[in-house]
Amino acid sequence: MCGLCGVLLSEHWAEEGGGRRVRGFRVVLMNRVLDHYGLSLSDWAGSVYTLGDRKGRSVVVTDVGTLWAEAEKLAGRPLDPLDPSLLDSLAA
Repeated sequence: MCGLCGVLLSEHWAEEGGGRRVRGFRVVLMNRVLDHYGLSLSDWAGSVYTLGDRKGRSVVVTDVGTLWAEAEKLAGRPLDPLDPSLLDSLAA
C-alpha cells in the first residue's frame, strides 16, 4: 500500500487526538513490546507506520489495529501480551 492510502483512511480509535508528539511516544512504547519478537516500528510522515523484522522484510500499516495482525505475520507466531518473558523484559 502506498503512503497516500494511509492518509486518506480514518484514524483508529486508539490514535485519536494527541498529535505527533503522542504518536512518537506510542511508537516508542510499541517498540518495547515488538522488540521482544524481533520486530520494530517506525512512523512515516505521521500518517502510516512501517513495521519491519531483523531479516529486512517490512510492511506498511495504517493504524495500531492492523499493526498487531501484521506483526504476527512477520514474526511467524502469535504475539502473546501475557508471555512471561515479555512481561519480565518490560519490567526491567
